[in-house]
Amino acid sequence: MASSFAGIEMGKRSLMAHTTAINTAGHNVSNADTEGYSRQRVQMRAFDPLYRPDLSRAETPGQVGQGMTVQDVTRVRDELLDARITAQAHQESYWSTREKYYVMLEQIYNEPAETSVRSHMDQFWQAWQELALYPDSQAARQAIVTRGDTLAGSIRQRYASLNGVATFINGDIDATVRQVNDYARQIAQVNEEIIKSQAMGDNPNDLLDRRDLLVDKLSGLVNVSADRRDADEFMVHIDGHILVQGSKFRQFAVVSPTDNNAFNEVVWADTQNAAQITGGSLGALVELRDVDVRNEMQSLNTMTMNFADMVNDIHRNAMGANGTTGLDFFVQQDFVENVNGNYDRDGDGALDSSYVFRLTGSNALAATAQTGLEGVITIAGKTGNITVPYYPTDTVETIINRINDSDGEVKAYLDRNSNLVLKATTASDAANPDFVIRHVEDSGHFLSGYAGVLAGRGAENAYDFNQPDAVARLAANAQYAVSPMLNPAAYITVNGAIRSDVLSVAAAYPSAAGSVEPGDSSAASQIASLRNTPVMIGRSRTFDDYFAESVTNVGLKGEQAQNMLAQQNVIMGDLRNLRESISGVNIDEELADIIKFQHGYNAAARFISVMDELLDTVINRLGV
Repeated sequence: MASSFAGIEMGKRSLMAHTTAINTAGHNVSNADTEGYSRQRVQMRAFDPLYRPDLSRAETPGQVGQGMTVQDVTRVRDELLDARITAQAHQESYWSTREKYYVMLEQIYNEPAETSVRSHMDQFWQAWQELALYPDSQAARQAIVTRGDTLAGSIRQRYASLNGVATFINGDIDATVRQVNDYARQIAQVNEEIIKSQAMGDNPNDLLDRRDLLVDKLSGLVNVSADRRDADEFMVHIDGHILVQGSKFRQFAVVSPTDNNAFNEVVWADTQNAAQITGGSLGALVELRDVDVRNEMQSLNTMTMNFADMVNDIHRNAMGANGTTGLDFFVQQDFVENVNGNYDRDGDGALDSSYVFRLTGSNALAATAQTGLEGVITIAGKTGNITVPYYPTDTVETIINRINDSDGEVKAYLDRNSNLVLKATTASDAANPDFVIRHVEDSGHFLSGYAGVLAGRGAENAYDFNQPDAVARLAANAQYAVSPMLNPAAYITVNGAIRSDVLSVAAAYPSAAGSVEPGDSSAASQIASLRNTPVMIGRSRTFDDYFAESVTNVGLKGEQAQNMLAQQNVIMGDLRNLRESISGVNIDEELADIIKFQHGYNAAARFISVMDELLDTVINRLGV
């Protein structure tokens, strides 16, 4: 039968349960502004009845209740919603990072302000047009030198600014990698504490909140997913790789490449394999540095290299007012000193490659003439060699356009002497060098006999840079130029000999007698006409096309980042508001619960007082 003191015990359980409920509500109120905190609720139930339904039970009218007790203290959380927020958060931080850095890129281009590279180039062309009108003018020559120097300085400044952004991003990558490693370590440590707590039968709500908060922060840095199916093996995955498993975790490392001109690479610390990170702030930073900013730098280098090469090609063959000829207007630093472009690419001390930027055929071609030839031209592409077929009915211009419209990293055009020119572009693959012609081959006779570029047809006469003295495969009178120093935009400058004597600026070509005809300004006119001449700057046809496309590209990508960020902010705002409505602390609701639990506590205390009076009557008054 029930004890005489069962009522006291029943009241005590009620007092303890309501005390726990009041303390939990107070804990919620005190953490109302704590980041990542989930409100907690006390789950109460009726305590186990006194008698079991078996033959040993007393003959009483039904089971005798023993009050109530606290079954569990749980946090209010929607795990499906948490998983959705984790999966979506990396998109918001990805576009936020891109938007921030594209604002910086737009400021660098500064179009169409008067201090931009394009405005300085326009002034440069105008100075040559002035010299074409007044070929004997020393003032016009001085204007060309001054504006050329200003243009070269603005190109170097733009490159320095782009390189500064890349360096800044590189430092941001290093800091973000440290953050990712720190979050992974903290999650593993919290996992270990959670496992220990749950093994003792506890429900570590605050530790679970802390882990979820760490996962949320980590999901903003990288594209992660959390596996909550097994409490003992809580796992965090990143792009198919395990980052955290229980109390074990992996780390990233930042290693310096062997190429001094390249930036640090993110790898897995345990395997040293390259880490493929596609989302979050870190993924955006890596993409910005290795794709976006690199493409902008390559585009600027391509424009600079072609611009200097085209101007120099005309100026070198023309004569200045002081009778000087053979001078390049702009000077660059060659990548290799070997006249044949031979270079030791693997660093073993032996020349094993040929670094050549430009090949010029020896035969003059007519752009509209049909070649009457058939064959396949093979040139280096982004991921390997590609083929460009040509047919007997094709004109020279058609074949050139087909080469330029292909995915090859070699571009073609006819120079002022109508000779075919093949130029290397920047390489899409960072493992390949920029401004290096890697492969040129022709199964027919267009490049060999017709254009005078190669010495012969077929694979045995192909030009390939994976060997020294590759220029030996060129036709007898073909010309070539070795590759420039990496990032020519950083080194371009006006020739010192021209700066010291502006009369060295050439306006005309020398006659057969070796002198310049009075009033001749043919060379100055040709340089001025380069502004709108199809010279193939990468995929752009003219210099004006390059500036239009480069500014448009930066502007559109900046606009895309801004629009996508606004969209992601709306999506994540809705998800966070929904989670806040479920897991957030409502002060008014908690205060109402405290009052409710207080009334329950008072009732339990009054019940104990009544039971105390009853027991006092039984113990102290029945015998009187």
